[in-house]
Amino acid sequence: MKTSTNTIILLGLLAGSVQAQTTLGLYGIVDAGIVGERGGTASTTKVTSGAAAASRIGIKGNEELGDGMAAFFILESGVRIDTGELDAQNTLFNRQALVGLKTRVGSVTVGRQYTPWHATLAAVADPFATGYAGTSKNLFPDSGSNVRTSNTVMVASPVIGGVSADLAYSAGERSIDSAAGRQYGGSVGYAAGPLVVRLAYNNRNTDLPAVAGEAAAWATGRNTLLAATYVVKGVKLHAGYGIDKGYNAAPIPNANNPFGGVKPTASTDGRSALLGATAPLGGGTLLFSVMHKDDKTAFNQDASAWGVGYLYHLSRRTGLYAAYAHVNNKNGAGYTVNNNSETGSGDTGYNLGLRHTF
Repeated sequence: MKTSTNTIILLGLLAGSVQAQTTLGLYGIVDAGIVGERGGTASTTKVTSGAAAASRIGIKGNEELGDGMAAFFILESGVRIDTGELDAQNTLFNRQALVGLKTRVGSVTVGRQYTPWHATLAAVADPFATGYAGTSKNLFPDSGSNVRTSNTVMVASPVIGGVSADLAYSAGERSIDSAAGRQYGGSVGYAAGPLVVRLAYNNRNTDLPAVAGEAAAWATGRNTLLAATYVVKGVKLHAGYGIDKGYNAAPIPNANNPFGGVKPTASTDGRSALLGATAPLGGGTLLFSVMHKDDKTAFNQDASAWGVGYLYHLSRRTGLYAAYAHVNNKNGAGYTVNNNSETGSGDTGYNLGLRHTF
């Protein structure tokens, strides 16, 4: 009887040890609301998903391997709350699918993951964190492979004296040319007290179609972003400045010519600037930003935008939100008011919604 009791105790200790060293969790965001779009060729009011933050469900795990080393993974799928469909057809984990190893000298991850450029825009520059009607997506090129990439290896340093850095390389995996479709980038930042500053860069090869019987060529699009935040008396001030150069460096979010007339031309040489703030107000958070797009090409299709939003915290995980934004296009520019999950159809838009995280 004594032996059996000791065995049960030993098994219990072993089980507790395994549980302490290995974690597995389910997480997600459920976001649904009403979106209104005005100022284009048609006015739209719709029930949609993910206006503030894209709805998602994810699984993440971590295993402590000893000596400061840990293995981890993330599998994250985008879902639409309005219809129950997946965000991406025939792709289960379209948002993130990665496995990594963390040590005292940094971490390495392999798989589909966010780019350092997008992470800098969302976490530092944009008070709307690329969501709501006031999103930086209205004028900054935050779409496609600027946001996340597949076939990616990323190395990240630990934080040393407030300084951190990361490097990412995404293989194009095309048989014609190993450089075709490849992408690389990185960021370096400093954080101390109320100040955060980060510089990010993105470089990618993009297909150019064959012209006049010639073979297709590869062109380069480059994005550079300097971002900063500073907290003063509870108010967080945001700033961002981007330089976008090259073919497909800054595609127009809505390429369907939502305003009619002559179709806008995507800039191949542009500058984007943002100033904004987030501040606590009446049990919630007030968000505000102003932006300007300076098109340096001969088309001179500049644009300015502003947005305001409010998230009221019902609890730590649940909130109600409202946001409004407007874009002023010049010389035939075609920028629209978007949100986190959709491109817009007009130069004015609003969101009213409910967001819950778990």
